[in-house]
Amino acid sequence: MNNRRVVVTGFGVISCVGNNVPDFWDSLVNGRCGLSKITCFDASEFRTQIAGEVKGFDVSKYMSPKDAKRLDLFCQYAIAAADEAMDCAGLPHELRGSSEVNADRVGVIVSSGIGGLRTMSDQDVVLHERGPGRISPFLIPMMISDIASGNISIRYGAGGPNLGLVTACATGCHSIGESFWTIKRDDADVMICGGAEASVVPLGLAGFCALKALSTRNDDPQHASRPFDADRDGFVMSEGAGVMILEELEHAKRRGATIYAEMIGYGATGDAYHITSPHPEGDGAARAISMALRHAGLNPEDVDYVNAHGTSTELNDKYETQALKKAFGDHAYKLAVSSTKGTTGHGLGAAGGLESIACVKTIVEKVIPPTINYETPDPNCDLDITPNTAKERDVKVALNVNLGFGGHNGVVIFKEFK
Repeated sequence: MNNRRVVVTGFGVISCVGNNVPDFWDSLVNGRCGLSKITCFDASEFRTQIAGEVKGFDVSKYMSPKDAKRLDLFCQYAIAAADEAMDCAGLPHELRGSSEVNADRVGVIVSSGIGGLRTMSDQDVVLHERGPGRISPFLIPMMISDIASGNISIRYGAGGPNLGLVTACATGCHSIGESFWTIKRDDADVMICGGAEASVVPLGLAGFCALKALSTRNDDPQHASRPFDADRDGFVMSEGAGVMILEELEHAKRRGATIYAEMIGYGATGDAYHITSPHPEGDGAARAISMALRHAGLNPEDVDYVNAHGTSTELNDKYETQALKKAFGDHAYKLAVSSTKGTTGHGLGAAGGLESIACVKTIVEKVIPPTINYETPDPNCDLDITPNTAKERDVKVALNVNLGFGGHNGVVIFKEFK
């Protein structure tokens, strides 16, 4: 089983800094922040009035108006990112009847941390204002978090393993990790995987405001997300989707696919500590890193770059720094680390998909995207977080960390393909 190698052959992005991979990557490298005042509803009464809204998204490029009305926005984003990933991988959108791919060996794990919150909120208003008889028959299939996987499977005719995972902000990372193992254990040859989210709605914003988890730099949204900076005051919600195509190596070679990187490790642990706070010693995250390294057959010093979870909250950034020190020892100070959330904000369930794609691009392009808005050093966050300016570096191994409410820790590792 473990002789089956897993490679990355495609990826697609919808985000607040670009609705395709080239634009997304260009924004990351150049530190162009996608955060702004919320425009999709009146947020003037909220403690936080800023977010990373997707801009210029044209759903008609992907589906008919009739089909779009039956999908929550998070699912529309997931499909759009999946279409780009399939095209990037050279896979047909009609898998049934393909001479290159067995449709029943193509699986899907594209998940959401929250799911169709927009649909749920809108339909709750209908229920209270117009009564139960006016609720949409599509409420449930639009709302449930697994439905992105279901719709993507139906769209392409992918008949392999099909499921959705919900681990809050680790959702996208775990979806990629579990897809890795699905291929390793020979249950699929190709997996369409990642995460999607569209929770910038009044109920979602109000909930995170009530937790006091969000930045309140409402007059300066471009500098509100400041991972590892001493003056950070909370994260900034964003939305979008990051979808990756993982493929068994020999399968990819047979059809002449471009191979961007190899996926070699995955770790998943629980803090067993608190519903929202990370473990104060970074214990769970450190164990997830160590697990991923063990599966990859790597030593800590083999890792060149870490895309940190780096949310811009006081506790996450401090405890994640401790986790990196615990897992990597002295090598932690030699690592290139960055959090791309300064540019993108926090994509919640989409974060793991977007940031895993960033890791692969780092390997391909040999550039470390910066942690922007870093102005005041925090002695609790004293690693090399690539402040403000991208760095050229020969990255052969890149590791992505994502952590979620509930104590969920996910780590995936990619390396240069040879």
